[in-house]
Amino acid sequence: MKKNVKVIYYIIFLLVYLEVMFRAIVFKENFFSIRLIYLFLFSIPTVFFLNLISNIFKEKVSKILLGIISGVIIFYFLVQLIFYKMFSIPFSFSTLGLAGGALTYTDVVFDAIFKNIHYIIIFFIPLILYIIFRKRIVFERYNVKQTFLNSAVIIISFLLAMFSLNVDKKNLYSANNLYYKIDAQEKNIETFGVLTATKIDIKRVIFGFEEELILGDTVETINNIEEVVEYNISDIDFNSLIQSNEDKTLDEIYTYINSTAPTNKNEYTGYFEGKNLIFILAEGFNSIAVNKELTPTLYKLSNSGFVFNNFYSPVFLSTTGGEFQATTGLIPSQTTLNLWKEQSPTISYALGNSFSDKGYNARAFHDWTYTYYSREKTMKTLGYSEYIGIGNGLEKKIDSKWLPSDLDMIKATTENYINDEQYVTYYITVSGHAPYNFGGGNSTALRHKALVENLDYNTEVKAYLASQIELDKALEELLKQLESNGTLDNTVIALVGDHYPYVLSMDSINSISDYERDSIVEVNRSNFIIWNNQIEESIYVDKVGSQIDILPTLLNLFGIEYDSRLIIGKDILSDQEGLAIFSNRSWVSDYGTYYEATKEFIPKKGKTVEDGYVDKINTEVANKFTMSNLFIKYKIYDLLLEE
Repeated sequence: MKKNVKVIYYIIFLLVYLEVMFRAIVFKENFFSIRLIYLFLFSIPTVFFLNLISNIFKEKVSKILLGIISGVIIFYFLVQLIFYKMFSIPFSFSTLGLAGGALTYTDVVFDAIFKNIHYIIIFFIPLILYIIFRKRIVFERYNVKQTFLNSAVIIISFLLAMFSLNVDKKNLYSANNLYYKIDAQEKNIETFGVLTATKIDIKRVIFGFEEELILGDTVETINNIEEVVEYNISDIDFNSLIQSNEDKTLDEIYTYINSTAPTNKNEYTGYFEGKNLIFILAEGFNSIAVNKELTPTLYKLSNSGFVFNNFYSPVFLSTTGGEFQATTGLIPSQTTLNLWKEQSPTISYALGNSFSDKGYNARAFHDWTYTYYSREKTMKTLGYSEYIGIGNGLEKKIDSKWLPSDLDMIKATTENYINDEQYVTYYITVSGHAPYNFGGGNSTALRHKALVENLDYNTEVKAYLASQIELDKALEELLKQLESNGTLDNTVIALVGDHYPYVLSMDSINSISDYERDSIVEVNRSNFIIWNNQIEESIYVDKVGSQIDILPTLLNLFGIEYDSRLIIGKDILSDQEGLAIFSNRSWVSDYGTYYEATKEFIPKKGKTVEDGYVDKINTEVANKFTMSNLFIKYKIYDLLLEE
C-alpha cells in the first residue's frame, strides 16, 4: 500500500532543499557554519505560513495554488543564482532600476543561463516531484481550530527566531547586527537564507533603512596633527558644525569625518599639474589581457609610467559599480548606487568637477546607449559639461550595432577636445563586453579571431583576448592622434577596468593568469595605468590599492586641492596603509588578506600584525560601506562644499 504524505512535509522538503542547494553553490567555502541554525530557525515560520495557505482552500484549489507557489519560489531562487553568477553579488530589490539596464544584454543573460542549466534543472526537482506525486500529497481543509493552532505556531516560531538574535550581539557581522544595523545582502543570505534575507530586503526598501556608524577607539584621530598644510585637508570647522547641527545622523557623519586621518601631500603632489587627462574605464579589462604580442599598447602602458603591483578592481554590480568606485572614490552598495541615480547629488571632487574648477573643459564619451545606467543623470553629478553616447549624437558617427567599436569611438571623438587648451576627457568603452564567443553576440571578438585562433586556450579565453585587442587598437589610435597633434607629452592617460571578466570560469581565468587566483579576492587583481610620455623611468608602487583610490590619487598627482577625509578611497602614493575592499567585505591590506566568509586572515610573507588588527580593519571596512551610503543619501558634498 502506497503511503500518503502530508503537505507540510513537502513544504519542508521544498524550502530546505532550495536553501541548502543555493548555499552549497554560492557559499561552498562556508557551507557548514553555526549560521545554519539561523537559516533553519527563520525558515520555520515560512513553512507553517505556506502550510496554512495550502490547507484553507478546497483540495483541488490548494494543489494548484501550491504548485504555482512552488514554481514562483524556485524561479526566485534561480533569479538570485543567475544574478549572482552574472554580477558576483546577490539580487536586491533596491537594484531593480539598476539591474534592468544590465539585463538588457540578452546574449549575456542567455549565456549565463546556458552555463548554469544544470543548476536550473536541479532547482526544479522539487516541483517535478510534486507534479509526479501530487496525488499522494494530503491536503487538509483546516477548520477554525486548526487555523488558529497553525497561526499560533507561526507567531511563536517567529518570536523564537527573533529571540535567537540576542544570543550574539558583539561580533561585527553577528545575526543581530545584520538583521537590525548592517546593510549587507550577501551576509544576510549567508546567515538567514534566501527567503528571510529577501523579507529583510523588501522591508528596508519599503520603509527605509540606515546603517549605523561604529564610532569608537578604532577610528583614527587627527587631533595631534600640527602641520595641517602638509595634508590634503580643507578648513571646514566640523566642531562648529557638530555643535550647531540638530540632526543626529549628521552629527555622527561630521564626527566620523573629523576623526579620520587625512592623507599627506607627498613627492608626487602636483607631479602632472597643468597637463591634460584622458581617463578610460575599460569594459572587462584585466591584467590577464595584457600581452606583449596581442595587446602591445596595453603592455607598454601597463609596464611603464606608474606601475601599481598590488591593484584590485573589485566587482560591485557590473560596470556601474566599477564606474562609481573609480569616479567618486566611494564604495557602491546596491542601495548607494540607486540613491546616486535617483537623487543626483553633486560629487564635488569627481574629475569633471575638480578639473572644471581649474579651467579645464570636461567631456565624456560612451560607445553604447547614453542613457544606460542613467548616465544622462550621473554624468552631470560628476561634472561633465558634455556627454555623448549612442542616442544623443555618437550614433551619427559610428556603427551603433552591437558591439560598437572602441576604435571607431576614438576616431570619431578626439576632434571634440584635442585642440582645447586644457581638458579632462572620460571614456567608457564597450568592445570588451561579454559574452566571449565568436559570432554569438560578439562581433568584436570575431573581428580579431585570426589573431588568437592558434593560441592554446579554450574558445571563451580566445574570444576574451580578441575583444581586448579592440581596446588596444583604440589606445594605439589615441596615442597616434595625440602625437600628431603635438600634445602627447602634455597628456596623461589613466586606464582601469570596470571589473574582471566575471563571465569567464575560474578555470579559464587561471589558464591565462601567471599565478593561481582564488574566486573571492585575487580574481579581482588587475592593472591601473597612469602613463605620460615624459616619464623616463617607471615608478613602481607596491602598496595595495583599488578602484576607490583612483580619484584621490589623480587629484593629488594633478595638484588639485581636496579634503582627503571626504573621500573613502585614499591616495595610493600617500603614506597611509593600503586597503582593497570587496563586495562580501573581505579585504586585502599591506599586511595580509582577510576572507570574511571563513574568517581567515593570511598575513603576507614577512609581515606580522598586532592583536586586534583584523577586528580593527573589519570595523573600518564596515564604516567605509556605511559612510559611502551616507555621503550620497545626505548629499554631504552639497552640504559641505557646494554651498
